[in-house]
Amino acid sequence: MYLADTSVWIDAFNGNATVHIEKLLLSNTVGLTPVIYTEILQGVSSEKEFNHLQQALHYYHFYELKNPKSSYEQAALIYYKCRKKGITIRSSVDCLIVQCAIENDLILLHNDQDFERIASVVPEFNQTIH
Repeated sequence: MYLADTSVWIDAFNGNATVHIEKLLLSNTVGLTPVIYTEILQGVSSEKEFNHLQQALHYYHFYELKNPKSSYEQAALIYYKCRKKGITIRSSVDCLIVQCAIENDLILLHNDQDFERIASVVPEFNQTIH
């Protein structure tokens, strides 16, 4: 099962043809998280586009963190481990996405260098890159 990061959704909306887009469009095992959903909706340029995306994304599965307190602690630990190795992650949201992928045993589809950096430090993180 797959979790599609905002970067993949943006590529899809912009008409970019990638292996990730193929998986996104052809698989019924692709989902998103509430924070990815929020990021997608934040990028709209009109209320009409907002309503259209809201309706289109409604049908995808939403994956949640399993235990808010410990999940957020683990996401912070991911950030810390990366920083300790000299890797700066630009957004703590990415660490939350990784933690959700780990907890739900999902492969993350992405087009974002930060996830590659996290994967070099967090071996249990499954990812596919662009």
